[in-house]
Amino acid sequence: MPESGLGVMTDMDAIRMPVLFLGHGSPMNALEDNHYTRAWRNIGQALPRPKAILAVSAHWYVPELAVTAMAKPRTIHDFGGFPQALFNFQYPAAGSPALAARIAELLQPLPVAADRTWGLDHGTWSVLTHVFPDADIPVVQLSVDRSQPNDFHYRLGRQLASLRDEGVLILGSGNVVHNLAAIKWNAPDGPYDWASRFELTVKEKLRQRDHASLIDYARLDPEAERSVPTAEHYLPLLPILGAVQDGDEIAFPVEGIDMGSISMLAMLAGNSHGSE
Repeated sequence: MPESGLGVMTDMDAIRMPVLFLGHGSPMNALEDNHYTRAWRNIGQALPRPKAILAVSAHWYVPELAVTAMAKPRTIHDFGGFPQALFNFQYPAAGSPALAARIAELLQPLPVAADRTWGLDHGTWSVLTHVFPDADIPVVQLSVDRSQPNDFHYRLGRQLASLRDEGVLILGSGNVVHNLAAIKWNAPDGPYDWASRFELTVKEKLRQRDHASLIDYARLDPEAERSVPTAEHYLPLLPILGAVQDGDEIAFPVEGIDMGSISMLAMLAGNSHGSE
């Protein structure tokens, strides 16, 4: 099991980590070999190795700001109706009480609860099992505070951006289009036009660095509510945007609509890779 502390970064090993948003889709992606999961593995192989990971997952959507502060977070199976193999799945990454304390420090004077009951939910482990399959990098989760307005989540990213220079990979996991009621389980007719249009609009705004429009996402498209009927899967994008810095190149290693109404768009921002 890896150490739970961040350790000391010297000038010799200092590198500004990229920031990453992944559309996680179905939890079954944890077990599957498909073009999404292969792309996630390629991302992990290309990334500089982080000292720790701060994950913001759509599936920790609670009325408070909290951070996992335990040394050994449990693997949470927060879903139903899937094969037993998915419930048996474990992602045994260490936590990092040191990183949890550092996050609370950077977010002052905001109150940040030190949580020791949550763990790693499938929004985090279903992608990390491909990005970092050895589970040998400490992982801390930050909650999505559902009581706060959109710009609050963006400002969190601004406050946490310095973690990038401390060897921490900041990861958002959600879906910029997420309409479960409209899912086509076999997608015989491909994606809905409104879903493809919204994903393309988000991608263009990301490319243009038009963060204000992305924060106020309900105005992006007349049918935005069909793409984002509830906020929890979109909001993890906003702290990632907040952590983007001048000079970062923007790339989209994954895109496309799965099952008609789930965007798998991924955004990678940093200065250590080529732009798309």
